[in-house]
Amino acid sequence: MAAWTLAQAQEHLAAWMAADEACAAGQSYAIGSRSLTRSNASEITKKITFWRNEIEKLQQGVAGGVRVMRIVPRD
Repeated sequence: MAAWTLAQAQEHLAAWMAADEACAAGQSYAIGSRSLTRSNASEITKKITFWRNEIEKLQQGVAGGVRVMRIVPRD
């Protein structure tokens, strides 16, 4: 099961897109307790990429996480 729903991932992406627009206009932007400014543009870009990938995974139904397999060697 994913750590978040598709709707939550879309909300996060929208928030980071708004932060990107604000920084492009030369303003600062706050999400929660973090304040982002133009100097954090690379962090904003990374987060936008992350949330886009998460949304794509959720839309395709790809479960995240580690897949564990058990192998028993035999003679």
